[in-house]
Amino acid sequence: MEFKKESRFVQGRLKSVLYAFNGAVKLLFTEPSIKIQFFIGILMVWAGFYFEITSVEWMIQTFCIGLVLSIEGLNTAVEKIADYVNPNYNIQIGFIKDIAAGAVFFAAITAIVIGCIIYVPYIAQYFNE
Repeated sequence: MEFKKESRFVQGRLKSVLYAFNGAVKLLFTEPSIKIQFFIGILMVWAGFYFEITSVEWMIQTFCIGLVLSIEGLNTAVEKIADYVNPNYNIQIGFIKDIAAGAVFFAAITAIVIGCIIYVPYIAQYFNE
């Protein structure tokens, strides 16, 4: 099968967006960890509406959700490539997969801290009323 590069700029970009969207759908419907993180993201969006967070808080929250989902997608890609290259256990492949998972961990911890910074004052105010 020969790869044919799209010669028209706009059609090429539209195809790229379609491939990216298909990849996001595949990720969401096939990977349990992304399903959990997506669900948490939906809960955070609901909380944002409930507590009426500010536009700056919305931007930061949206960035955090996107960051965690993006890094998880990259982690999944690294794991799939590693498993394709060497389907048997290999200490070096395991090291690479652990590092990729560590990147998700950093992003998730950052998102949790930012979520606490945003929501703890709202929750405290809610219980003090």
